[in-house]
Amino acid sequence: MIGKVGPEGLDQYVFNRLGAVDESVMVGPAYGEDTAAIDLGDRVLVVNSDPIIYAADRIGTLGVNIAANDLAASGAEPGWMMVTYLFPDSDENYLDKITRQLDAASKDLGIAIVGGHSEYISGIDRPFLSLTCFGLTDRYIPTGGVRPGDKLILTKGAGIEATGILATDFRSELEGKVPDEVLKKGADKLNQLSVLPEGLLLNEFATAMHDPTEGGVLAGLFEMASASGLALEVDREAIVVNSDTQRICEAAGVDPLKVFGSGALIASVPAEEVQEALELVRNRGIKASVIGEARASDVTGLKVGRETVEETIRDQLYELWD
Repeated sequence: MIGKVGPEGLDQYVFNRLGAVDESVMVGPAYGEDTAAIDLGDRVLVVNSDPIIYAADRIGTLGVNIAANDLAASGAEPGWMMVTYLFPDSDENYLDKITRQLDAASKDLGIAIVGGHSEYISGIDRPFLSLTCFGLTDRYIPTGGVRPGDKLILTKGAGIEATGILATDFRSELEGKVPDEVLKKGADKLNQLSVLPEGLLLNEFATAMHDPTEGGVLAGLFEMASASGLALEVDREAIVVNSDTQRICEAAGVDPLKVFGSGALIASVPAEEVQEALELVRNRGIKASVIGEARASDVTGLKVGRETVEETIRDQLYELWD
């Protein structure tokens, strides 16, 4: 089945095969944790790797933002990136288009591309990128740092990345179902993917942060709950779904809470500091709202209204690509 390797597979084949032991590794591979943290003494080096093979129209733009967002959600400012490009044939149009996107997105975020690998190979029918991003921080914030009583903040809204993908890669299927102006607005979501501004603002308040990618906001919340060993209770009606996202997802037959969600940031903040944190983010013109809270429980997981999420969510966009 297409999608991330589940917790069982990771436990059996990955987490017990990690090479040499290095005491400078503060945070290594763990379910729900998207970055590694390495103690350099005076600062922490944060590292993330992400692949991207779908969303062919803006794969370079998406790739840079997705990799950088994981660092932002860990409290780090991304500074350097390495990119591996694999192409299905020797058509240089792919190389030209994607490197232009990578260059523009990296410049926007102040990231230097410092190396990587590029190759034409057989056996794939679309471009494939793997991006590794590096950055520094004085305060590393994990996915699994949520504490009982923390309030959960969501910025911007659900399904932002998926909205852009649907409005570009699936435009022909949606034309006639969704007005052109809505599709145009949806496509522009691909220019709104960075969570670096709010990540830096929430750094001083957050006990944990996570950017919801594959599986959307609900998958991101479930990963936070699992990594923290807590129960998260969320009000579904409090989760912002922008009007263009709602219309485009409805026409495509997908739940905006269960599709690629880059562009939003989830943060857990102590209850006594949540209003100050919200005001700081909102004063920068970034939407933010409280969507739920964490509590200690014998059963780890996520409750969204009447729905209980007990296992990893498979992103619903995969059904459209299958």
